Amino acid sequence: MERLKVFEKLWPLLLASAAMSFGQTATMPQNYPYNTGQPQPGQHEMVSPGTVNYIEGQVSLDNQPVSLQGPTVMRPQDTLATGNGFAEVLLTPGAFIRMGPNSQIQLTTAGLAATQIQLDRGIANVEVDQLIQGTNLAVTMDGATAQLQKNGLYDFNADQKTVRVLAGDTNVVTASSAKKIGKDEQLLLASAKPLKAKSFDKKAEQAQPLYIWSEARSQNESQANVAVAQNVNSYGGWYGPGWYWDPYWSFYAYLPASGFLYSPFGWGFYSPAFIGYYGVPFGYGRGGFYGGVWHGQVNGMNAHISGFGGGFHGGGGGGRR
Repeated sequence: MERLKVFEKLWPLLLASAAMSFGQTATMPQNYPYNTGQPQPGQHEMVSPGTVNYIEGQVSLDNQPVSLQGPTVMRPQDTLATGNGFAEVLLTPGAFIRMGPNSQIQLTTAGLAATQIQLDRGIANVEVDQLIQGTNLAVTMDGATAQLQKNGLYDFNADQKTVRVLAGDTNVVTASSAKKIGKDEQLLLASAKPLKAKSFDKKAEQAQPLYIWSEARSQNESQANVAVAQNVNSYGGWYGPGWYWDPYWSFYAYLPASGFLYSPFGWGFYSPAFIGYYGVPFGYGRGGFYGGVWHGQVNGMNAHISGFGGGFHGGGGGGRR
């Protein structure tokens, strides 16, 4: 317990130090266990919003097939389209957009301070595991702009013209009005009252192929997070919160500034500082928040930790709530 109290005192200093280098990627040292000896995408650079992180099946960028043999980055006004496949694209640090089959997005604005995606057809969802203060993240569709204001999971269907919130809050703005909707609410943009919030069948939504694929991707991202956080802690290369390349998984993992947080699917994401102090191995760290204090186990020992800001309540790295 004494170690936990000491770490709580160090928490603000760790957060401030990490924030100084917000959004940079790690340069993996030569003795990094997973180092392949090949050039790593994004080394010594900012990872730009619009980076295609993972694909399955047929995916094209401006009508050219995407293979991910090298870094694939959308530039403003570029379009990414899926055929029979799925695609995952990085947005601001801690946020992903995932596309289902027969869908198309356009990158309208790309920047760490502001990123905007337009959904032209099909379906997409946005997983926001951490929304860094001061960033602006939005999705436009059918003349409406959804400003994502909190961590959460947001679903967009351009064919049905629906905006759904499975977790979080969004403010939807049209040319004539605006409406804020929260968890388990939707807007039907093609209806007579497009900005009137309605409920939806959440179980039916969770049975959709894109939701199932996104949940699996969130689990993989969590596992990659733990692997990268452990190795960054051991071998160096910490540049603050942001996207870090993992050559073992062959995609970018997100490392938060400090502590830990949870995706809306219940998968945990740890910072190198947390893993370095507590030595959290894969599969550990399950717990929950009660009264603002996290109660659970770290390395098999009971822990009661206060002072963690933000994030979802639930499982640990590789664990579910």
